[in-house]
Amino acid sequence: MSAAVEMRNYSFKYNESDDFVLKDCNLTLNYGEFLVLSGLSGEGKSTLLSAVNGVIPNCIQGEQSGQILINGEDIAGKRMSELSRLVGSVLQNADSQIVNEIIDDEVAFGCENMNIPPREIEERVRQACALMELDPHWATQTLSGGQKQRLITASTLAMRQKIFVLDEPLANLDVAGAHVLLKTLKELTRQGCAVLFVEHRLDVVLAYADRVAWLENKQVHMLSSKQEALERSMHKIPDVSSDRSTQEPCFDLRHVSFSAGGRTILKDINFMVNKGERVVILGENGCGKTTLMRIIAKLQNPTSGEVLQYVDPSIKKAKPKWFKKVGFIYQNPNYQLFMTQVFDEIGYQSEGPENTERYLKAFSLEELRNRHPQSLSEGQKRRLSIAAVTAGNPEVLILDEPTVGQDYGNLKMIVDTVNRIHTERRTTMITVTHDFRCAQALADKVIWIRDGVVYKQGGKKLAQEYFKSQIPAEFLR
Repeated sequence: MSAAVEMRNYSFKYNESDDFVLKDCNLTLNYGEFLVLSGLSGEGKSTLLSAVNGVIPNCIQGEQSGQILINGEDIAGKRMSELSRLVGSVLQNADSQIVNEIIDDEVAFGCENMNIPPREIEERVRQACALMELDPHWATQTLSGGQKQRLITASTLAMRQKIFVLDEPLANLDVAGAHVLLKTLKELTRQGCAVLFVEHRLDVVLAYADRVAWLENKQVHMLSSKQEALERSMHKIPDVSSDRSTQEPCFDLRHVSFSAGGRTILKDINFMVNKGERVVILGENGCGKTTLMRIIAKLQNPTSGEVLQYVDPSIKKAKPKWFKKVGFIYQNPNYQLFMTQVFDEIGYQSEGPENTERYLKAFSLEELRNRHPQSLSEGQKRRLSIAAVTAGNPEVLILDEPTVGQDYGNLKMIVDTVNRIHTERRTTMITVTHDFRCAQALADKVIWIRDGVVYKQGGKKLAQEYFKSQIPAEFLR
């Protein structure tokens, strides 16, 4: 039997770039195999997947050479409509794949384009939604980032191709949701499917991997063991900051509730954030963490209850003056990148060119200074969005999944940098994260949200309790 995917001496360079992203790259993915591909941020993992599923060159042009074979046949010249029948793709940016207003329609969409009979589509939608723990009647606009990730995965699974390529699918998933997805994919490989899985969170995915590859210096290198992969990526981030919190309140949440699309997302939330405090909010996908952050930042109004803010009590509405004081890092960096160069993006709110240079260096973006922000990898965009907001010297920093798509080195750099900003400026920080490696390092206080309410709150050790509770029982034996 031919390999599912074979890459032979493949090279690619984007039209706007002087350098090749991939050079003489070789990779083989077999049917019945779960192959994990990892490596440093910005090394070209997403580019490799885009070449396999036909996004390159059908949607993204550039200079390429070498061959990519699917089922032993060269895919050069094939349209995406042909390749999509062979390869199911889950992209890094979930929002870019969602086109319908209701989950039911979204999951059915790909099947309809493949001319699958309506009754079979209904059954596939039912099965895919059950696997990914989604209600088919929910509105896609009301979903959390993790639920959107599960939705695009469900849409791909419903099409039932034999080859699956997934780009950082665990990015916004809680630990429990990640294992649901991984178990499903592993079962598909036992049924003869092939899975190519790009991921930085190797601590979560390695138990399911048959082989692990590492993309470095434009080429794929097969690692000798899972232990080697773990050593490259698996460390807990130390907390280099000191507790700078005061007893002076910054935000006081009183009986905050929120409902949308017929769903109650938050119910009677009460807690206090003090000035200079670092608060980490944890909870499973869909429990309301991002909604809560948006309410605190005045990007959304609660259905009931109130948030008293003491950053500047004279500010009643979300005006530019407010966002000079309260910096919000979106879960999807594409929502806040709008300049034509990385340097200008950071410089937009910066105090001056010298300060802009400082933040370019602090977030390892110096070599990207002249690049268009939308040409960066998702991990690089994430670092840029944090740099652009922190360069404006806000009094409050609200970070929604700030470390997604980062290798260990950049993960540590982001945590250390925002902690250093916190120490120097006594910045109040509120963070949502699903990454256990950095949760404790960003916390003085932990708020655990469960089923839309504050389930527990406490010190940084509560993060350890939360993440342990998310690990399936079989992994604790």
